Amino acid sequence: MPAAEPFLSRHPWHELPPALAPRLRDRLPELTTEMVQAIRREVRGYRQPIGSAVARDLAEAVRLAATQFTELVEEPDAPQQHYVPRFRRLGRLEYLSGRGMDGLQAAYRIGARVACRRYVDVARDAALPGELAVPLSEAVLTHIHVMAGESVAGFEEARAGAADDVLRSRRLLVARLLQRRRDPLAEPLPDLARRAAWPLPERVRCVLLPTSVKVPGLDADVLRVTRDDELHLVVPDERLLTVFQGTEAAVGPAVPLDEAWVSLHCARLARRLGRTSAQDHLAELHLLHGSPIGSLLADQVLEPLRGLPPGKAERLTDTLDALLASTGRTAPEVATALGIHPQTARNRLRQLTALYGERLDDPAFRFDAQLALRSRSAQRSSPH
Repeated sequence: MPAAEPFLSRHPWHELPPALAPRLRDRLPELTTEMVQAIRREVRGYRQPIGSAVARDLAEAVRLAATQFTELVEEPDAPQQHYVPRFRRLGRLEYLSGRGMDGLQAAYRIGARVACRRYVDVARDAALPGELAVPLSEAVLTHIHVMAGESVAGFEEARAGAADDVLRSRRLLVARLLQRRRDPLAEPLPDLARRAAWPLPERVRCVLLPTSVKVPGLDADVLRVTRDDELHLVVPDERLLTVFQGTEAAVGPAVPLDEAWVSLHCARLARRLGRTSAQDHLAELHLLHGSPIGSLLADQVLEPLRGLPPGKAERLTDTLDALLASTGRTAPEVATALGIHPQTARNRLRQLTALYGERLDDPAFRFDAQLALRSRSAQRSSPH
């Protein structure tokens, strides 16, 4: 046995017949699929879409483990040190993804449970002695123990070898805060914040600005991450907001820490509207976010005006908007809002009554109409 791997006892594999190896190899596709399915079913963090990086890494890890186990059955004393970097890589990936080792350790245990049962089934189907169940299970547990140990070593190597753990932790922290869906296998937020040297505040604001904009005066309490040509900032309090005045920044509203993504979403919508402070335009942002539905509602509300000449339809639309926004719903109020003569307002109101009839007195219609017209205005104000 090579001196480099004294921890890998080959004893249980010496008790297994090499004839089992080709039987296992023939069944590896179905066996690994069953292991992957069991892990995805029982460990939430690995329930990622098929084709995602996490799902691919999981499938590759299970295939690697089953292949090595089969090789050991076939030739117990064959060198195995070349597998060590590959299992350490799994631990390193967990660390670099901001997760702890709990999920991977759970995956190893579930994989071992399925392997013990299914490998025994393969041996039984091959008419091998039933007594093989004990050394076969011992081999599986030995194998899992060694693989898990190597992955832990890879995790710790990655942690110790980080060039600047505080900066790396801050990048992970801001990415975590801006995620809408949480990874259940992720390192606990207080632990990550502690490594990032960032005291967790109760509320934050997100700021969005082009990477070309230089903002002096940002202190160490501001988390930042660059995505494409945008700089995303997480600001823990309002004391720093003055530094963004006069810049191209879009500032999101103050939100609880676990809703930071909402603040960033509002900042992005505010930028589309050409607004600086999202907090002052939340109604517009809400309408803009539902713009496809708002367009349908506007089409429905303005249906009676569709057959009119465009200019006349637009004037009556403005008059309807002013009427709905007025307090007493009188011609003088509408005239003042539109800057027209009261008699002109009366003429337009008569036309609206002819087109809409009793619906103008229906609270439900008035609500829909105001919502539709505000949505229409927000969409027209948006440059995109």
